Amino acid sequence: MSEALHRLAAIIEARKQADPKASYVAKLLAEGRDAILKKVGEEATETIIAGKNGEPAALVHETADLWFHTLVLLADCGLGPEEVLGELERRFGTSGLDEKLSRSPRGRPTGS
Repeated sequence: MSEALHRLAAIIEARKQADPKASYVAKLLAEGRDAILKKVGEEATETIIAGKNGEPAALVHETADLWFHTLVLLADCGLGPEEVLGELERRFGTSGLDEKLSRSPRGRPTGS
């Protein structure tokens, strides 16, 4: 399953070098992090609305858009799906309640 995320991340990474006039990813990256964050926020809102409306096809579509734009954000920050998948893997076997209690008030694991 994560193969698709890795393939998409590799394409996003390659598009960093593309002409912003020919590539949506290159254009978004050229516009800067604020533009990327705005797009992630828009997609998160659309995902919430689709979930609230109970429309499975719309929820899948909007979640795909959210994941895509989040991967663009990660790439802009020099990160990829490996780091996120590694964090999820680290959490296996830990109660979600216990994991949340282990975080500092700023939402980061203690000790980071």
